[in-house]
Amino acid sequence: MDEENVLPIPNLKLQQALFALVNPATDGASAEAAKALLLKGIETDEMAPYFSALLADPTLINRIPKDEALLKRLEAKNKEELQKMQEKQKEFEENEGEMEVNSVLRQRAAYLARIGDKTGSIEAHNTAIAKAAGLGSKIDLTLTKIRIGFFFGDTAEVVSSIADAKALVEEGGDWDRRNRLKVYEGLHLLSVRDFKKGGQLFLEALSTFTATELLDYNDFITLTVLSNALSLKRWDLKKKIIDSPEVLQVIDEIPHLRTYATSLYNCEYGTFFRSLAEIEQTYLLPSRILAPHARFYVREMRIIAYSQLLESYRSLSIDNMATAFGVSGDFIDTELSRFISAGRLPAVIDKVHGIVETRRPDGKNAQYNRIIKEGDVLLNSLQKLSRTAL
Repeated sequence: MDEENVLPIPNLKLQQALFALVNPATDGASAEAAKALLLKGIETDEMAPYFSALLADPTLINRIPKDEALLKRLEAKNKEELQKMQEKQKEFEENEGEMEVNSVLRQRAAYLARIGDKTGSIEAHNTAIAKAAGLGSKIDLTLTKIRIGFFFGDTAEVVSSIADAKALVEEGGDWDRRNRLKVYEGLHLLSVRDFKKGGQLFLEALSTFTATELLDYNDFITLTVLSNALSLKRWDLKKKIIDSPEVLQVIDEIPHLRTYATSLYNCEYGTFFRSLAEIEQTYLLPSRILAPHARFYVREMRIIAYSQLLESYRSLSIDNMATAFGVSGDFIDTELSRFISAGRLPAVIDKVHGIVETRRPDGKNAQYNRIIKEGDVLLNSLQKLSRTAL
């Protein structure tokens, strides 16, 4: 394995293409483009096991062309390549040293991952890790196991391999592998809806991102902005995202992203709501990673925007809020009622006067109540001590 150039094995873009192909929201032209990308990738990477699994999936009937000739050609190529590696391994075991044998084991593991043989690639990587002499090689192989887990949607494999990689990195992994692992773990956390921790790991890797075998740089920036918009305070959003040199370098290449982040910070709520809708359609729903969390994400971002506006006022008319967000008064009334009743917004709605009243606890009252509570605890403790003394 070339440690200076980590290859995208397995190719995660193919699973994204498959997701787009089966996604009901994908339009006809995009679905055809996704199918073409998927089939080209299968042929290029000689993915007979993966192609065979797709053809056997009843949910993909009429979506994936049943090209038996292509499948047989790929299977023959896989058999030929694996046979060559087996012969080379035998030769090296008889005539060469352990380093050469380990090299063949890594090549075989990489090839099985490339062609989409899940079980075989995991077993081969475990063997290669056990035989590997260098810590760097073990970490690289374990990172590949994480990518295999991502490719097949195997969360258990991702979690266990991340834990193994973290243990290896703590033994003495270099800074590049440490930062790669942050991106891997961050992506996993986003996939399980932990946007706060995932976004923090992405921020830590922002200035040193090199994990292009996992994500394109623009995709990484997009996920960094989206996750941190949900988790950072307003002033931190400005400092760490909006003014970040790494983000500024490419943000204008990514549609809707600058408007999305700056409109929230600048309290331009009508623009923010429109850009949030664009973000949902462009980045959330089409994403294999984010689609399961799209509804949650949009709801939480709306709550953040409502809270941000209400923090500036003791009360605000529903009509004024509707104007600010570019929606109808009935929409605001219904949505705020839902969020308030769920305890997500500290406010009440005065239906008679058509206003929303905030219910922020006064700072001094909060301090006073805390002192009283702590004083009561202290007095109870002193009374218990006095009784014991008597």
